[in-house]
Amino acid sequence: MDLNEKIRTLPAGPGVYLYKNADDEVIYVGKAKNLRARVRSYLLESSQANAKTGSLMREAVDLDYILVDNEHEALALENNLIKQRKPRFNILLRDDKTYPYVKLTLGDRYPKVFVTRHLRKDGGAYYGPYFPGNLAYRIAELIHRSFMLPSCKVDLSRYHARPCLQYHIKRCLGPCVEGLTTAEAYREAVRDAQLFLEGRQSELAKSLEQRMQDAAQQEQFELAGKYRDLLITVDQVAEKQRMAAAEGDDADVFGYHYENGMLAANLFHMRSGKIVDRREFFWEQLPELVEPNEPSEDAKAAPVDPASRPDFDAGVFFSALLKQLYIDQHYVPKCIFLPADFADRASLAGLLSERTGRKVELAVPLRGDKRSLVDLAGQNAKQSYDQRFRVLQPTQKMIQEALQDSLMLSELPRTIECFDISHIQGAETVASMVVWEDGAMKKSAYRKFQIKTVEGVDDFASMREVVGRRYKRLREEQKPMPSLILIDGGLGQLHAAAAALEELGLVTQPLASIAKREEIIYLHGQEDEPIVLERRSPVLHLVQRIRDESHRFAVTYHRKRREMRDRDSDLLHVPGVGDRTRIRLLQHFGSLNSVQNADMEALTAVVPRGTAENIHRFFHPPDATPANPADILNKRV
Repeated sequence: MDLNEKIRTLPAGPGVYLYKNADDEVIYVGKAKNLRARVRSYLLESSQANAKTGSLMREAVDLDYILVDNEHEALALENNLIKQRKPRFNILLRDDKTYPYVKLTLGDRYPKVFVTRHLRKDGGAYYGPYFPGNLAYRIAELIHRSFMLPSCKVDLSRYHARPCLQYHIKRCLGPCVEGLTTAEAYREAVRDAQLFLEGRQSELAKSLEQRMQDAAQQEQFELAGKYRDLLITVDQVAEKQRMAAAEGDDADVFGYHYENGMLAANLFHMRSGKIVDRREFFWEQLPELVEPNEPSEDAKAAPVDPASRPDFDAGVFFSALLKQLYIDQHYVPKCIFLPADFADRASLAGLLSERTGRKVELAVPLRGDKRSLVDLAGQNAKQSYDQRFRVLQPTQKMIQEALQDSLMLSELPRTIECFDISHIQGAETVASMVVWEDGAMKKSAYRKFQIKTVEGVDDFASMREVVGRRYKRLREEQKPMPSLILIDGGLGQLHAAAAALEELGLVTQPLASIAKREEIIYLHGQEDEPIVLERRSPVLHLVQRIRDESHRFAVTYHRKRREMRDRDSDLLHVPGVGDRTRIRLLQHFGSLNSVQNADMEALTAVVPRGTAENIHRFFHPPDATPANPADILNKRV
């Protein structure tokens, strides 16, 4: 059926429509209260020479649609399909990062506590999101210190020979070693952590107080002291939350700046009446399509003057952005303040209210304090635009903060150590380590490694060896670990480095790798959620610069090793040539090739004549000299 005929036969109910190109790829996803009226409006706009809608209709050759019961279902389905198919003509949320959650792995034999940015249906309990991002790490740290639940990568489905450092510094109950804790004690700690994360401090305080009194009556005074300290911590956290709740409501505030086809948007997170964090979004090239206004069911769309269409429709943009940001989120603030209105604002507010179980307001303030907040977000978006697209150099602290946020580091990164392996078909395998410290490469801290225990080509085993050697020495010398260990390579090299660190008991050390070509960053412990940064990202540029320096240093060292091998394997086999003579010859002639091509007169200027004859005979054996033509003629006769 022809596309135009298919459009004319669409039903009039709510649903989602998908335009496809000749390769059967979905190029646009939209939703409508009235499918027939909405999709027919594309034909009207393309016939009126609207360039942006026309470009879609010129490429589209087929159309699919899905009917739903109401507009709320259409909004949710549209959001899911856009995230799955990533259509070229839709406005896509390029920054798919979310704020961190604290995860309790309840499905495990011994649950752990992690900080993560991705919600999954894996049996775990997720709490958050937390603003600013480092708040999640502070809460996880508090759980480690107070409830002694680990966040290490050690396999707790089996017992190990000895506990790691976290047990010895009283931040883990030690479930990895048989006999260090009991199943009941661990379950009690998990229950306490759950009550704490769920905000049920009063219930937790009553339980702790009862346990403290019971322990005191049984003269278990050390245990009673532990419960007393926990009770003080819980009371302090509860008091801070009561003070914050009295200061104001939660809200998100948006602003944007559009210029030359590029867009920067800012999102301010207000919690308890205070701005606690800011988030930036960038689009270097927005999709060509500007979505048409949804026509009423009983009226035809009025003719549209193409010259009157804006180059950028802020309402369409924020409609797309808010759906992708909030529909799948567990937490949505009470108020969301926007700089522009859009057609389905009321429907989206209704869907978010329905999903959160409380009223969510999407407002476009025109005056007063709320409008001032929107204007402030817009001013910051303008600054973000200049910082990104006018090629202003970001400050070092900004890059460090962005790196900390992107790689979910618990503290601001000050030192990064990067490893690379270099060889040619397994010969002369070497490794390099370069150091980045406070914004610059620290060449005095660079290290070179010869591979000692690995034979043949095995990058994984080589990486495991050098990482183990490096940090075993650091631990013996009691020197601080780096903020981040970076590996040049993919998942295999990452897991090899992780195995070396685990053998040393360094299970909480931040570790990541950057894969060549794809430029994807893998974070240890979250390998199934690789980090893909924009090509303009200063964080990606920093990681690439460190990786490239490590590669350069490794290749340079490998070439030097290979040259030394070539020199040793030849000159030292000449009778009468030892180390001193070899060095004197190479210093005089500059290279092994020049020694080979030197005549007797040049050689005797450096070494005795007998040695010179041996060298010349070694590189020019008699069998290799061309035969005399006269001798050949005499033999024939």
